[in-house]
Amino acid sequence: MTSIGILGTGRVGANLARKLAATGHHVVLGRRNPKERTAAPAENADPRISFTDQRTTARTTDIVINATPGDSALDRLTDLRTELAGKILIDVSNATRDTDDGLPGDLCYPGSSLAEQLQAALPDTRVVKTLNTMLFTVMTHPETLATPPTVYLSGNDEHAKKTVTDLLGDLGWQPAWIEDLGDITTARATEAMILVVPHLLRRHGFKPFAVSLAR
Repeated sequence: MTSIGILGTGRVGANLARKLAATGHHVVLGRRNPKERTAAPAENADPRISFTDQRTTARTTDIVINATPGDSALDRLTDLRTELAGKILIDVSNATRDTDDGLPGDLCYPGSSLAEQLQAALPDTRVVKTLNTMLFTVMTHPETLATPPTVYLSGNDEHAKKTVTDLLGDLGWQPAWIEDLGDITTARATEAMILVVPHLLRRHGFKPFAVSLAR
């Protein structure tokens, strides 16, 4: 059993927490404000999911998932540099500036990526980018799509990517669906994929999807 900390208690963080707890991991959800109520209180019924502040979450767990808003994640996680040292940080967010309808518009880091910025700011942390090219429900139930989906991996540390690959398996991702793109600079490609998403959502609504490879 791995101790997994998730920074962010919104739909993405709560969804990941449910599935990871169900597969036997101890999960800690880190609130920005330790007194706030989670957006998904049903998780309180699972004894393997606990809640605390984000600093404690980062310090006390083995693997940390960034499920905070991408446009503010760099400042937030840089402030946790000491707590994240030596840890694997799984970044599932996209750093975008929203349009008037609240959907992603421009990238915050054109020519780079949030994952690259995090790795540069956190040199003692092994950053792995994944799960950022799909609707959040597909992260934990990829088998629900009619077409086999793809999940991408980017990161400099091969052992960290192997660990994350094992966790993806716990989330339901088959080995054939996992595409290791290479080092952390490849994250700029998958983060740029978010720019197609608002057009899909406007036309089809919030239906499950993943931006995938067809072979």
